[in-house]
Amino acid sequence: MSRSAHPAGPRHADVLPEGHYSPPPADLNALDPRVWADSVRRDERGVVTVGGRDVLSLAEEFGTPAYFLDEDDFRARCRAWRDAFGEEADVFYAGKAFLSRAVVRWLTEEGLNLDVCSGGELATALSAGMPAERIALHGNNKSTHELERAIEAGVGRIVLDSFQEIARAAHIARRLGRRQPVQLRVTVGVEAHTHEFIATAHEDQKFGLPLAEGQAAEGVRRVLGLDSLELTGIHSHIGSQIFDTSGFEVAAHRVVGLLAQTRDEHGVELPEIDLGGGLGIAYTSADDPAEPSAIARSLAQIVDRECASAGLAVPRLSVEPGRAIVGPTAFTLYEVGTLKPLEGLRTYVSVDGGMSDNIRTALYDAEYSVALASRTSQAPPMLSRVVGKHCESGDIVVRDAFLPADLAPGDLLAVPATGAYCRSMASNYNHVPRPPVVAVRDGEARTIVRRETEEDLLRLDVG
Repeated sequence: MSRSAHPAGPRHADVLPEGHYSPPPADLNALDPRVWADSVRRDERGVVTVGGRDVLSLAEEFGTPAYFLDEDDFRARCRAWRDAFGEEADVFYAGKAFLSRAVVRWLTEEGLNLDVCSGGELATALSAGMPAERIALHGNNKSTHELERAIEAGVGRIVLDSFQEIARAAHIARRLGRRQPVQLRVTVGVEAHTHEFIATAHEDQKFGLPLAEGQAAEGVRRVLGLDSLELTGIHSHIGSQIFDTSGFEVAAHRVVGLLAQTRDEHGVELPEIDLGGGLGIAYTSADDPAEPSAIARSLAQIVDRECASAGLAVPRLSVEPGRAIVGPTAFTLYEVGTLKPLEGLRTYVSVDGGMSDNIRTALYDAEYSVALASRTSQAPPMLSRVVGKHCESGDIVVRDAFLPADLAPGDLLAVPATGAYCRSMASNYNHVPRPPVVAVRDGEARTIVRRETEEDLLRLDVG
């Protein structure tokens, strides 16, 4: 239900006053396939199913709230991205969206690489058997320990983010007797969000070395002067939840300009360019993301054109989809606890989760869809706000939604497109244990991240 807030944060769009929302859908029982995982549908009783299992049995077996992930859908999206970019490019799954050892194994089997941005993500990747040469390490402030572990493991690339990190990584690699492949992250002055890009003043951020001030070129000089580092390319990331590749065109133009400057100054043509991730998904029926094949075609054309203009050989392209792969594959299942009608306003529908399992609405003013999952209803639509159980007025899951007017305590609600950044950003606010992640496939469901317990919380409390 649109309030014109951008899913990456309210500063990226004009936020309309309270009360501006889309009209109710024609059919409250319909499940838009653009928003839901591939196997999600209703059975003959009207109960939502995923991977051949209905939510009534899943709730009974695994409890609520819980994230249910369509494994076949995840794998299919991996293959779609891999096939779209082909053998001449690299697809790195952005592990920050959601990472577990099961996911690492799926990525390995489906032929994708993995982007990690912390020691914990690296440990998860290595423990699940991802070949180190297929791992990239990101981050704006990697610790000495994180760099040591990555270099010792032999990761395929480290994306360096500052002058201090260049020196730190070089020192560690020299001490370990390694020559570590690295890329340099640059800030290109382009921030792309949905259908617009703004090419001014976006060097004011914590990531990367700015092109505009010459810091990126100086970073290239420093890395090329260090025997323990091998500069393989330039990395750029321009935004989140992007539906239009126009911003990539400006970014590629500026990155290729740095490649040309590097050739002219140092006589070196760098062999790789990474345009990052941020490709969007459908959170509501109003969103219309492009297919991986169309994205791959557009990015390849952009890079080819820019390199031809600069007289450069076309470097190997990398992209980093995370949300675009895992986001649509999962939904969160909640049980309704209470309903509070406010005359002339809306009905507040309280569920048994909230901002501890999905902080994005409170943090970014993000928009989500929601459906009554345990049954169908022919009742008229009721303007609702789905809220959590936490002691916080901003504890909102879905800000404006239409649900059946006969909704009652005990009903199950499903919120789609929660595969990315929901479990990853989950917390124990109010000492609430985090929900499990359950993979469903061919009628079988298995826990891949178990539900936390109160014992888990107390085990950490050594006081």
